[in-house]
Amino acid sequence: MRCFWDERQRAHVPQGEFFNGKMHAAAEHRGRIDAMLDAIGATELPDDRGIEPLQRVHSADYLDFLRSAHEQWVTAGREGDAFPYSFPIVRRRPQAFDRIDASLGYYGFDTSSPIGPGTWEAAYWSAQTALAALHATLDEGGAFGLCRPPGHHSGSDYFGGYCYLNNAAIAAEAALASGRERVAILDVDYHHGNGTQDIFYSRSDVFFASIHADPATDYPFFWGRADETGEGDGAGANLNLPLVRGTRWPEYERALGTALDGLGNSAPDLLIVSFGADTWGGDPISHFQLETADYRSISTRIASAGLPTLVLMEGGYAVEALGANVAEFLSGF
Repeated sequence: MRCFWDERQRAHVPQGEFFNGKMHAAAEHRGRIDAMLDAIGATELPDDRGIEPLQRVHSADYLDFLRSAHEQWVTAGREGDAFPYSFPIVRRRPQAFDRIDASLGYYGFDTSSPIGPGTWEAAYWSAQTALAALHATLDEGGAFGLCRPPGHHSGSDYFGGYCYLNNAAIAAEAALASGRERVAILDVDYHHGNGTQDIFYSRSDVFFASIHADPATDYPFFWGRADETGEGDGAGANLNLPLVRGTRWPEYERALGTALDGLGNSAPDLLIVSFGADTWGGDPISHFQLETADYRSISTRIASAGLPTLVLMEGGYAVEALGANVAEFLSGF
């Protein structure tokens, strides 16, 4: 399987994240990169396919904000990374803001996803990596995009959960624009892909299935319940399979079978997998109990669907095991 990566994705260097009442070291840091690169070996550089594929998913005002946020932060006399502190939880509506503080809260939904001087560059090349891997998949049946920062928590006009541009959604829209009629996205990160769900919730041409920790106990808390099944044209095209903390392979395998049945019934001609290795038992911010050997079992089951399959990297924060877990997952294809 061809693998894509761009060194400009290292430009995002979060100084920390704020949760549970204090600052913590950033879980999504550059050490993750080398762990994965060392395990998967040779990678290819993506081409620059420009901003247009991003604009199919993300609003123009959000992209403008993301490009300029840190510069605005510095112009306002601030130091370090840009963080929001006030959020519009009711009647969020389009409007112009004079202060970067307001923009950060309007477009961001947590305090764990700072914007630094290199965040836009890294997110942009993460999306280009996803697009390069998509086109390799369309040509050859499969590829891996080592996307960093990850993407599945980002919506059309918001960031959070370490995610700034939604790589899976950008790839799905590009696939549809290239002539694919139906796309399925299978999210196997520990955390629910709320941004991906939100983008396609009213759509029938993209089926979204997610196996994740129960939002009753885990981030992102407000989305990912089993009764969220889509609306309008997308009614029935969204499948959430929340699992309890401590889930091991037998329970996970059953959920995976349900997800694969669901996406099979949607008859896609392309599958995109949002892969997170934070389901591993030793992950520092997650609470499933999968083992390294289970990742090949997961990908073998996915490969058995017989679909062209694009794999995009999402989470996974146990650096000591991350490379082995990613390599094991890719080996199933």
